Formats: sequence, structure tokens, C-alpha cells
Amino acid sequence: MFPEPRLSAANVMRRLLVVMCIALPLAAQETPTEREAARDVIAKMAALQKSLDVPALVAKLTGANPVRDGVVTRAKQLMDTELLAMADDIGRHPEIGFKEERSVKLLTDYLKAHDFDVTMGVAGLSTAFVAKYRKGTPGPNLGVILEYDALRGTKGDFHGDQHNAQGPTGIAAGIAMAEFLSRTKTPGTVTFYGTPAEEMMPPPSKTVMHDAHVFDGADVIVRSHSSMGTQRAASGFGSCCLNIDGVKYTFMGAPAHQMTPWDGRDALTAVIQLFTNIDAIRRVMRPETRVQGIIVEGGKAPNVVPDRAVADFYIRYPDQVYLSQVREMVDNAARAAALATGTTVRIEPYGSMRDGISAATLNEVAFGYLQKLGGVKVQDEPGKPQGYEETGSVSRAIPGVGFSAHTSNGGFHTYEMEADAFGAVGHQGFAVDAQAMSALLFDFATHPEYRALVKQEFDGLKALYADYQAALLRTYVTPRIPVP
Repeated sequence: MFPEPRLSAANVMRRLLVVMCIALPLAAQETPTEREAARDVIAKMAALQKSLDVPALVAKLTGANPVRDGVVTRAKQLMDTELLAMADDIGRHPEIGFKEERSVKLLTDYLKAHDFDVTMGVAGLSTAFVAKYRKGTPGPNLGVILEYDALRGTKGDFHGDQHNAQGPTGIAAGIAMAEFLSRTKTPGTVTFYGTPAEEMMPPPSKTVMHDAHVFDGADVIVRSHSSMGTQRAASGFGSCCLNIDGVKYTFMGAPAHQMTPWDGRDALTAVIQLFTNIDAIRRVMRPETRVQGIIVEGGKAPNVVPDRAVADFYIRYPDQVYLSQVREMVDNAARAAALATGTTVRIEPYGSMRDGISAATLNEVAFGYLQKLGGVKVQDEPGKPQGYEETGSVSRAIPGVGFSAHTSNGGFHTYEMEADAFGAVGHQGFAVDAQAMSALLFDFATHPEYRALVKQEFDGLKALYADYQAALLRTYVTPRIPVP
């Protein structure tokens, strides 16, 4: 299958740690309820991974290979000489979602200069693009997701999640591989997917692009993301940020002078009552639930009873089955608020995020390379299961992996993380991500046996997902409430 490398004592210990982590059933899903409800499904997932012998796969792929190392060296060279500077440039000129014109031009101009044909405005999104390698040949289609939008901040837009580096990092890995494919006449090609406005979801741009079949034809997809440690996800089903329903609640009342408010109906009071109702029912929601809302419209003048008010909510839970119950409770809280205040309410769901599939054959190989190539603050045990991109739509359809080397000592969405993007911590981590990404893409393109194992695991997990949902449906039973 693959040449068997000699294992040092350190590598043997690392291999044993990987075996222990993969065999640990409690790492399989995020909450105790999920793990207990889906015990049989988790056992089947563990059996699938055991049959694939993932630790041996990691040891074999990450062993000595001078040809692969040449591709890795090229990725680092591109980062050091050109693309870290591009990441800094994008970071100094932050642009929020769907306004990333300057950032997109930098990325696409660079890709055009390196033999990629760019199509802008895919899926009807003005700053989304696809770049296809014009020298590619039939064979594995290696997909790379690029992000570039900034956060909306009270002090101004800023790259507190280091999206400024995700484009340059992915480009370094993809171009290094594209050049290798052409130079060696290895079958295959590289496709970049420019995905805007990640911080403005839901609805996430990746889901919109997926629904428009933009990702069709990709055999594997990789991406990178900022991280406080060198890490990887456990295999299984999940999302980085929980399953989400994005919902707006618009209340309508009647205006009146505030000196005679009884002549009107106060929509702002209805919104405030909605928040009060939600706070009252939090204690009967499972503890992993998150219900987060803001008032986006609450009237125009203090002396006029507001006849229109709007609240925007993210309703979150680790799985979509119980999320549906939480959503019903919040919707009913809105209806109750309208009834109590004599107003009306319109409930408008505008987007969602759902579980993705996380595959050990990709995650563990990526993690092995991140360690081999200099990732620091290594987190030995895998994190919770999560798809490699936030939406779940793409990562339930196409196998892939997110690379997370240590790139910041600050937390996500902070000014500290933005500052680290311009310094040694960020630059070191971004270069490690690019190199590790190029190494895994090399393995996927050059080892048909590896592609087969990835497909075997991914198809097996997809087949188990319906069983997982069914197990949760049997568990989250709603109580019967008698009529008084």
C-alpha cells in the first residue's frame, strides 16, 4: 500500500496517543445526551475507523517523502516571499461581507498570474468566485476554500478572526500543488472557491454556493482557520458554532402620542416582552442551548409610541433535532408577547446552519502534518466533531478538512487575534497551515489507496447520519401537557 517508515520512540508514543484518542467513545459527539442516545451509532463509527487503521495511515503518509517535501517547501516559499505580505495587506484594509472588492481583487489577480481562470459573481454573490487551474488534467479535483471578510466592530471593521490570511494560506498550498501536477504530469487539478461574508451568516454564502452547485466536482476540499492551538476535530457529526436558526421577529402595533399611549399599541414593549419570555423559559431548555438576540429596530422618536419593532435572534443547539424544539419555544414566546401587548408578530426565518461530517482519515493526517511541520501549542486530544466549514451543507456532501495551527494567543473575534495576524505568532502558524495543507493535497492526489480510504470513511459516516438523527428523535421526547 504505502512504504513502511521506521518509527522512532517519539513517533511510537504519538501513534499510541492517536490510537487512544480515536478509540475513546466519549469524543464521538458533543453532549452527554447525544453520546448516550446514539451509543449504537457511535459504536459503528468506531468500528469503521478501526477497520481503516487510521494511526497506521498517518504514520505511513507522514513518513519520509522527498517529492512531497518539495511541494511543501514551495508552499512555504510562496508564503515567505509574497503571500504573508498579501495577508498583512488584506488585514490592514478590512472589508466586511459582500464588500470585499479590494481583497478579492488582490486574490484573483494573483491567481490569474499563476494560470488560473477566474469566474466572478458565482451563485449570484458579487464577491464570490471560482478559480480553475487552466493546466489541470482529468484526475482528482483538489478544492481549496478561501475566505477574506472582516468582522463588524464598534470601533470599525477589523480582522479579529484572521480571515485576512485564509486566502493567501490556501493559495500557497493550491499553487504549490498545481505546479507539481503540471511539472510531473500527474493527473489532477486545483480549484479555488472564494467564499465571502462568512461572518454575516446565516444564510452562509457556502450554502448558497452549494445550492447553486458551485462545489460540484470537487473530490476533496481544504481550508484553514485561526486557532489558539494546533488542533483537529474528532470524527463524527457537528458544527463549529452549533446548529443555528437565524430568525427575525417583527412586531406591529399602532402609533400614538406618548402622553396618551393607551391610544396606540407599543411594538417595542412587545419586543421587550419577547426577551422577558425567553429569559423565563431558559431554565426548561437543555443547558447547551444558546438563544442570542438583539433589537435592530425599536421606534423613531421618544414621544411616539413605536408601531414597529424588530428583534434578530440566533437560536443554537449542538444538534438540529432538539434545536427544533427550542425554536418552537422561542416562536411561541414571540406569539405570547404579541398577544399580551395587543400587537401582531411576523416570524421570518432567514437562514440556518446544520451539522457537517468530520472524517478521521483527513483530520488525523492533517494533524500529523501540522505537528511535523512546526505547529506549536499542540492539543493532543481531538476537539468536538465538526464539519470543516461552518454550514454543514458542503461538508456533508464533499469530504474535506480544516487546518488549525496555532496562530494567536488571543481569543476569537478579538483585537488581540487581529494583532497576532501581523506578527510572528500569526505568520508562523499561517505558514505551517499552508505547508500541511499542501502535504495532504499531495497525498490525496498521488495515492489512490488514500483516496479510497477517505471515500470509504466518508460514505460510511454519511450512511450513519440518518440513524444518528433517528436516535435523537427517540430521545428528545416532549412531555404531554394536560388541558386544565
